Amino acid sequence: MLIDRNKIVETCAKIRQGGKKIVFTNGCFDILHVGHVRYLTAAKNLGDVLIIGLNTDESVRKLKGTNRPINNEKDRAEILLGLKAVDYVVLFGEDTAENLIAQVKPDIYVKGGDYTLETLPEAKIVQSYGGAVELIKFVDGHSTTNLIEKLSASAEKNHG
Repeated sequence: MLIDRNKIVETCAKIRQGGKKIVFTNGCFDILHVGHVRYLTAAKNLGDVLIIGLNTDESVRKLKGTNRPINNEKDRAEILLGLKAVDYVVLFGEDTAENLIAQVKPDIYVKGGDYTLETLPEAKIVQSYGGAVELIKFVDGHSTTNLIEKLSASAEKNHG
């Protein structure tokens, strides 16, 4: 379910009242691939409810450049919500998910293995209220950037 940012605190309170453990991750999730599916499945397996903070189109452009995102935020949210592992998606436009994490207060915050606790600004917030941070190893060779590069190379080869 796509949750309005203004209702995320209330939604999380209801989840907790049901005795469920909240797992949270965030990202652009522009072109979904097997690496995303495995990552999100592993994240969901750490708790009961998986909430994804999804970067808005504007924030993706700031982070990744003017030709991104490939898919708009509504499409990206719908695709994520079609995955068995994903329970909720909430959009955010900041450069980091720190403010959103302060609202959600997940039991477990998950990010990819390319981060460390020291390079993850959100880790301090999660640790401040007693939450856990889990780093999940990426599937080698699977990233949206790699996929876009392969598609570009293929297009050049076929038109060059």
